[in-house]
Amino acid sequence: MISYSIYRNEKAKKWVTFVHGAGGSSSIWFRQIRAFKNEFNILLLDLRGHGNSKSSSNEKKYTFEAVTNDILEVLKHLEIKKTHFIGISLGTILIRDLAERNPEMVESMVMGGAILKLDTRSKVLMGLGRLFKSVVPYMILYKLFAFIIMPKENHKESRLLFVKEAKKLYQKEFLRWFKLTSQLNPLLRFFRLNDLKIPTLYVMGEQDHLFLPSIKKIISGHACAQLHVIKNCGHVVNVEQPEEFNTHVLVFLRAHDNNIMPLTI
Repeated sequence: MISYSIYRNEKAKKWVTFVHGAGGSSSIWFRQIRAFKNEFNILLLDLRGHGNSKSSSNEKKYTFEAVTNDILEVLKHLEIKKTHFIGISLGTILIRDLAERNPEMVESMVMGGAILKLDTRSKVLMGLGRLFKSVVPYMILYKLFAFIIMPKENHKESRLLFVKEAKKLYQKEFLRWFKLTSQLNPLLRFFRLNDLKIPTLYVMGEQDHLFLPSIKKIISGHACAQLHVIKNCGHVVNVEQPEEFNTHVLVFLRAHDNNIMPLTI
């Protein structure tokens, strides 16, 4: 079972489960814990091979479904039947995959720095990664990816945080996760076409140049989705602008728990 930590609130009935992105760990949510633990029970996860979680001994199991099943295993172990999910970057893909197969377990989805479509630049980046992944040390590739996704000076903290966490991976583990990129296009295409009717909040940075444009186009066709764009912010919204992220996400969660869907937040 993957590593997890919980913060229980004896007065709260609802759970919030946080899912980090590739190369990160549950530590990236440190600026959310205080804000959310006053109203919810919190579950933090370390994906396989990340943080305190061991990698899988079976390389063939590195599929999105297999990684999502790691999350389900923890939820079932803790007897959490339903939870709000908050994810960042690749974590949003895992949340969406889980919701496709187990919608009854998802109260709502908060997608930070969400990925729903790869533009030409993203595809080129992934193609170059697949070409050089076996000959170039993974940290050089990871630093390059981090800089391309988060290029501005105000993205520096997020960049350094993810690079620091990525150093805890090994070359073999990085390659296992990178192979998942070959599964992205058909999976994301399916997500774009299928509206789950689950309340969903996309929180995107104004400077998230690779992924924000596609989110703006796609969610117009999803009835239960809404978008909040944070100004002067890049990809990792929960780290760069934690106060605004926390405020808007809590408004969304409270409204959903009261069965009120806000028109704007």
